[in-house]
Amino acid sequence: MTDIDIGVMLPASPAPGEAPGKLVAAARCAEELGFESVWTGDQLIVGSGLPLLDSLTSLTAAAAVTERVRLGVGVLILPLRQPVWVAKQVASIQHISGDRMLLGVGAGNDYHHQSWAAAGVSQRDRGRLTDESLRLLPDLIAGNPVRLGAEATPIQLSPPATVPPVIVGGMSDAALRRAASVGDGWYTLDPPDRLPGARARLEELAAVNGRPVPAITTMARVAIQGDLSLPGIPADEADATVVTGEPALIAEHLSDIAARGAQRVVVMFTAGDWFRQAELLAEASRLR
Repeated sequence: MTDIDIGVMLPASPAPGEAPGKLVAAARCAEELGFESVWTGDQLIVGSGLPLLDSLTSLTAAAAVTERVRLGVGVLILPLRQPVWVAKQVASIQHISGDRMLLGVGAGNDYHHQSWAAAGVSQRDRGRLTDESLRLLPDLIAGNPVRLGAEATPIQLSPPATVPPVIVGGMSDAALRRAASVGDGWYTLDPPDRLPGARARLEELAAVNGRPVPAITTMARVAIQGDLSLPGIPADEADATVVTGEPALIAEHLSDIAARGAQRVVVMFTAGDWFRQAELLAEASRLR
């Protein structure tokens, strides 16, 4: 049976009337249940209006209450931020957590249009800004002297930190090229049946760059039965991207993802009680 690391998306989007603080308890719970990693999404202003806690602040809180579980952001929208501040925050999380961060990064998309306006960044520049950040971040995080402009005096951030694995997100060919040229991994939302083709493309691009093939991290959206708070969903209203069923069915789905080439799956619970869903996912992982 093909092995796969299992991470969980933390509850960083509180429901209406719900306090947002359960993310910290969820991080502790995920570690106790034995998951490989915990993850937060990233956006300044979500296009749907959904409330969302800041990703790097959330990971810092998770780092403070855990000891083993890895801490992933899936994915940080680099063009919305100055690379020096990203580097400072990432280095800080590395020190607080003991080098447990997984740095997912991406160029963003058109859906969250208010974020670009709020940050004063043109969407037309997002590819260029992403590439520039990816060029600068390793040296900035490591505390090496970095020149931020042709005429600028080199700067050096302190304290230096271990550069975390860089996992490039996105499903475009540009994202695949970035992952193959500078990334340690690739983060995709593609369904499992598209993974073999994407992996073949990654292998091709990695060979051109003379680099190892980036490890694939993908996402699974689930609603696991066995949770009394899980609402019944009529078949004609079910979201085709959400896998619903008993833990045994979820175990089969995870095995299928692994067999198609992913090394890690980040599971998002789309309904029910987060903590009960996490327990059921742990049961599913034991059934694989």
